[in-house]
Amino acid sequence: MKATLYGWHLSYFTGKVLCYLRYKQIPFDDQAVNLVTLAWRIKRRTGELVMPVFVTAEGEWLQDSSHIIDRMEAAHPARPVMPATPVQRFLAYLLEAWGDEWWVPVAMHTRWTYAENYALFEREAGASLLPHSPAFVQRLAAAKVAKGLRGYLPAVGVRPEQFELLDAWTVDMLDLLERHFEHQQFLFGASPSLGDFGLVGTMYGHLGRDPWPARELVGPRPHLRAWIDRMALPRPDAKHCAWHDGDQVAPTLWPILRRICSEFLPLVEGINRQVTVLLPQWQKGKVLPRRLDDVELRLGDGIFRRAALPYTLWMVQRALDCYRAMTLDEQEKVREFLATVGGTDWLILELPRLQRRGLRVFCE
Repeated sequence: MKATLYGWHLSYFTGKVLCYLRYKQIPFDDQAVNLVTLAWRIKRRTGELVMPVFVTAEGEWLQDSSHIIDRMEAAHPARPVMPATPVQRFLAYLLEAWGDEWWVPVAMHTRWTYAENYALFEREAGASLLPHSPAFVQRLAAAKVAKGLRGYLPAVGVRPEQFELLDAWTVDMLDLLERHFEHQQFLFGASPSLGDFGLVGTMYGHLGRDPWPARELVGPRPHLRAWIDRMALPRPDAKHCAWHDGDQVAPTLWPILRRICSEFLPLVEGINRQVTVLLPQWQKGKVLPRRLDDVELRLGDGIFRRAALPYTLWMVQRALDCYRAMTLDEQEKVREFLATVGGTDWLILELPRLQRRGLRVFCE
């Protein structure tokens, strides 16, 4: 039996897993999710209407991009995406969490604010959901999905009064990434890491394919465009395990890491405060709400507001688990590096112990 990836190329997290499987050279069928598969097979197997879903060659159904990568790394150790050295390894997890959680407002804003993107979404989503139906029925199906997705915009901070702030941040960050990829093939050198796959979710399915951001944001940045293309279509003979020697981190990545520490960390702290207040009155083992109240944080010259998503804590927990599993000498190297980018507070976060269940988390 050949493995199968169920998803859409339009999908944030499908892009992440798709690029990973291609790089790992794991044989799989790339299957667009239709309505029957999504509403019956995937729902029955995972309990969620969700994509991507990866069915292994052994017939196991896996949901959640991070979980899929964890399982495939254990089963297919060749061409690893996890650096062995402590600083790069911790940062790979942190960058994955940042790519998965922080960039969602950018991806949603660039897709749904600019009307010219809708034709691509309508065509691909409609044809995937109802491949044998008339075009007008496909358009109706796509419109229903689009309405549901647009409903999430305020929760992730895509609000008209914040567009200018979000646009300015996006331009600044893409410029930093462009400068980095001008000198580096990937985040840590000549091979992609888990951090690259976290970041490519928004770049592959949204910024790199939707007409407006592909033209206006990615097009003027040729080195970013080249990185997206390397991630999407890795060469079969591409180097692997070619990260910087001596656990080094390129200087061009440092400004990005400083922004992660000054912006993403306050978001995580804000989510954690809300979850910590909620838990004493919450039944143990019961999944937490998908979203809580707004978190406010400084973003550039303004204050950015978005809903607290407890799932983000589970992603950061992965990075902290990586750190806590290290030797004392390795932990010291991580602390020393984080001190240079203003990030030692990551290591003193006191998060509740969370487990994932579908698209939500619960306290053990």
